[in-house]
Amino acid sequence: MALELARKVLPGHPLPLGVHLRGNGAQFNLFSRNATGVTLLLFEQACDKSPSLSIELDPARFRTGDIWHVWVEGITAGHCYAYRVTGPYRPRQGHRFNRHKLLLDPQTKAITRRPAWDFNRTKGCEASSLMADLSFSTDDNGDAVPRSVIVSDNFDWQDDAPLRRPWSETIIYETHVRGLTIHPSSGVAHPGTFRGVVDKIPYFKELGVTAVELLPVQEFNEEELDTSNPVTGQPLTNYWGYSTIAFFAPKARYASGTHAGAQVAEFKAMVRELHKAGIEVILDIVFNHTAEGNECGPTLSFRGLDNSIYYLLEQNKRFYKNYSGCGNTVNCNHPVVRQFIGDCLRYWVLEMHVDGFR
Repeated sequence: MALELARKVLPGHPLPLGVHLRGNGAQFNLFSRNATGVTLLLFEQACDKSPSLSIELDPARFRTGDIWHVWVEGITAGHCYAYRVTGPYRPRQGHRFNRHKLLLDPQTKAITRRPAWDFNRTKGCEASSLMADLSFSTDDNGDAVPRSVIVSDNFDWQDDAPLRRPWSETIIYETHVRGLTIHPSSGVAHPGTFRGVVDKIPYFKELGVTAVELLPVQEFNEEELDTSNPVTGQPLTNYWGYSTIAFFAPKARYASGTHAGAQVAEFKAMVRELHKAGIEVILDIVFNHTAEGNECGPTLSFRGLDNSIYYLLEQNKRFYKNYSGCGNTVNCNHPVVRQFIGDCLRYWVLEMHVDGFR
């Protein structure tokens, strides 16, 4: 069903958070305690610059406690979505809402492939203003950021089950999806991808490896750095991935397929084939900070949804406690954030079949 024909809109049920296909539509649930308004934007295609449908959620009907929720008819896997969230922009009180910035769902299972990020336009403040982060940006960044992708849970796991190998028998090989497979000498058919890791199974078996520990595979932006190689002048990139944007979403660039959500199916296929070979999968995942950086960083998701909930702030709430050394520190003591972390780990184990975490 085309989105412009999707007419039935109901409150549905407020839990669980994230997006879930229900009946002939989808349920969208988002946490924000301090927001005064939420608009859901729906896109027919990943490449669409403008939404096909916008739904402004009346809090009297579409809010239960701190959860904004709506069920929309006609939504299927492959459709894309984003949020605009309205609320106070008062940095000194810890609030940084900006309705001009499109936001990713923290629970999104995938984002659109190879986003052409423009970090200056994602900032909630005016990048060139003398007032720095106290200024307010009215630059709409809708065409400069990726969208969340609705994915199907359907996958042929072929009776896959946890291997449960004892630690005393475990030999772990730490590796990077791209680093392991990108060079021509790797001999894989799909370099730099999850499918490339599958091609390396004979190599793992030859080494006697019983588990692979993958450096970050959650979505991050390789182009977030504004520094260059001092010798060549070539822009430097974030190779390792320790700057997560979407904790539930495998990285789109690590998929060989280009359709929306391909990264989810290819990650699952990688895990299934590794398990068939007797090899467990461990993920390196870091929850202590996000890609949004300090007070002058971009507004991508958490900051624009409820900054004072998701981050540890100084007494002057304009500034972030930077225990991570990466600009911000996630407020893991807050019950909502603890729930988010627990839900994320459960998702990777129950839905994506990984065996452990570092």
